[in-house]
Amino acid sequence: MATRTTAEEVDKLVRLVKLLGIGFVALFLALVVHTMYVTVRLEEALRHSSPAELEAEDSARNDLYHLAEKPVEGQVVYVPAYSHIYHGDGDPYQLAITLSVRNTSQDNEIVVKSIRYFDTKGAQVKAYLDKPVRLPALGTTEIVVERDDTSGGSGANFLVEWHAKTPVTEPIIEAVMIATSSHQGISFARRGSVISVATPNNGANPGPPASGEAPK
Repeated sequence: MATRTTAEEVDKLVRLVKLLGIGFVALFLALVVHTMYVTVRLEEALRHSSPAELEAEDSARNDLYHLAEKPVEGQVVYVPAYSHIYHGDGDPYQLAITLSVRNTSQDNEIVVKSIRYFDTKGAQVKAYLDKPVRLPALGTTEIVVERDDTSGGSGANFLVEWHAKTPVTEPIIEAVMIATSSHQGISFARRGSVISVATPNNGANPGPPASGEAPK
């Protein structure tokens, strides 16, 4: 026997439907607001940092400007390098090494007196310069250690000595390691660290550099 639906039950059902509708609308609006918030935050995170954003608080950055200039007349720079690294169960993964010496001075040349390559045990493997070479303003020279050359090992390093006739900004000296295999590859760079300040007068005379000549 069919039961009759009372007016009170109908009202309850209508109110329930209304509440469910309001709940769905509120949930939808919350999802929209959350999506907009996440999108805005993501755009802010990915947006490039323009120079104008770095102009504030000049007084607090005076020390950084001083460090950026740091004029010197010569240095000996230690540059860590890796002819291989280890992966998996400790298997060696061979890498090609590029040593990059970049003169950051806009006006003056520097003289690269020596570039020496050492292995993991600290023994010299190779001296790359037969005589000093001139590096013009904003010029760059490079040394390449091929991937198959494993003489340096995982603890390889370079010692780079350079001089200038007048105080100049520090050159950027770094080693870039890279290897590719099939569809995979790895690359990373290591910046050199100054281990001593050198001037042309505190050691042997570097002699006349070869103009325009770069190490091979």
